[in-house]
Amino acid sequence: MTSATRGSFTVVGIGPGDPELITLKAARLIGAAPVVAYHAGVSKQSHARRIASELIPADAIEEELRYPVTTGTTSHPGGYVGAMAEFYESCAVRLSAHLDAGRDVVLLAEGDPLFYGSSMYLHDRFKEIYSTSVVPGVPAFAAATAAVSTPLVRQTDVLTVLPGTLPEPELARRLADTEAAIIMKLGRTFPAVRSALAAAGRLDGAWYVERASQPEERWLPVADVDPDSVPYFSLIVLPGDSQPPAGRAGVVRDERLRLETNTVESSAGGDRVGLDTGSLALAGLDQRASGELLVVGLGPGPDAWLTPEVSQALAEVNHVIGYAPYVNRVPQREGLQRHASGNTVEVDRARHALDLAKAGEKVAVVSGGDAGVFGMASAVFEAAEDPAYAGVRIHVLPGVSAVQAVAARAGAPVGADFAVMSLSDRLKPWAVVEERLRAVAAADLVLAIYNPASRSRTEQIATARDVLLEQRKPDTVVIVGRDIGRAEESLTVTTLGDLDPATIDMKCLVIVGASSTRVTEAGQVWTPRYVR
Repeated sequence: MTSATRGSFTVVGIGPGDPELITLKAARLIGAAPVVAYHAGVSKQSHARRIASELIPADAIEEELRYPVTTGTTSHPGGYVGAMAEFYESCAVRLSAHLDAGRDVVLLAEGDPLFYGSSMYLHDRFKEIYSTSVVPGVPAFAAATAAVSTPLVRQTDVLTVLPGTLPEPELARRLADTEAAIIMKLGRTFPAVRSALAAAGRLDGAWYVERASQPEERWLPVADVDPDSVPYFSLIVLPGDSQPPAGRAGVVRDERLRLETNTVESSAGGDRVGLDTGSLALAGLDQRASGELLVVGLGPGPDAWLTPEVSQALAEVNHVIGYAPYVNRVPQREGLQRHASGNTVEVDRARHALDLAKAGEKVAVVSGGDAGVFGMASAVFEAAEDPAYAGVRIHVLPGVSAVQAVAARAGAPVGADFAVMSLSDRLKPWAVVEERLRAVAAADLVLAIYNPASRSRTEQIATARDVLLEQRKPDTVVIVGRDIGRAEESLTVTTLGDLDPATIDMKCLVIVGASSTRVTEAGQVWTPRYVR
């Protein structure tokens, strides 16, 4: 059958519930449809049909597509995913029969069809086979925002739409990082969503809206909602105006701790000495006071590699500053402000942290691995050379470095003297890099290479290999660790002669062995402590 004699498939958005919010185009298409299809809950009447009931022609063929499961359990061998895939396939078969017979099909979709809509799964199946189109509808969050009569975003505010099914820590982080938000898919997720809002410091000003635009509509502050009363047809509106003003978090000091800590100044060098009547916040460090800045290493990735000292420090600060992927690793909690930035503004980032610390805020600058190994610690001290920051005390808390993590996975390749270098030539000329590579090779040191490659630096690792081969044998052991500590980690043991530069990227750390470095029968790498 040719496409000219087949029917067309149209997904029509019918809005959030009020029939008067159906667009004129949607009403016209529904009123002329030979076949009208709509989804329905397991044991419920179709909300979509109820909204559009006055528009459906009396002689139209109706196809009710009833879900086999929503939030309950299923005996399907493929579980929920398998049951739903089979359901959508059966729906496609039913509607294809009409389309192949030349009958146009209109599928009703609540809200907007392509905004968390079930209709998209049938649209995906049909768009390459039949003539298909989509009519947009008023989304539920637009009706909910209108219900609370509060501007959602203004000027340059960022709006983030979040499913309440996200893990609570991730939801809290995203809520803290945006001006305005819509949280969908509540119901059983509501308690965790409320906790995430509290952790992000965004509970005040968050509105709960139920059945927006429908006769049963109600709305109230999220803090006042009974969790047991929340249906699926509800969402949360978090206006941009509800975001705490910059610098608000951490302004209120813990007066009790301040009074319990008697601080004196040493006449020898002015170092701060704390005589705390209670327990110290950190082993070896005083209670946090104004004018202090922490620089911490988060380790290579896994939470298990985050030191207890750093964990406790992060639980006390009011501001976390760093490269966005590292800031994102810090759990969000109430009172914490996050300041994420790009990867090439280290000194600007350090000045921002120093300014906050100088103003009396509790601040931590975060780095991956160890902050003192090609991390933010050096950038902070560089910025702190400015006399304006003379009163800010800097504490660097160690973390597990990437070279430690890769070496441990491989065995003990840095068990003897070793050097650490970065191949990045952003802060030093490449001629200096080559000079140092030759010096390390001549000294027969194990070499750990950071920043071996990036999207804009693809030749350096090949050049470094060639420079090392001038003085090292091709059978020199080489370890390539990628994403060590993460789910996608890999460890490759090869040789300098066989090292393929095309396999190296920014996620890798490379360790080049010394002449004495060995590989065991089990494939583990170690370097003897002695030299003969």
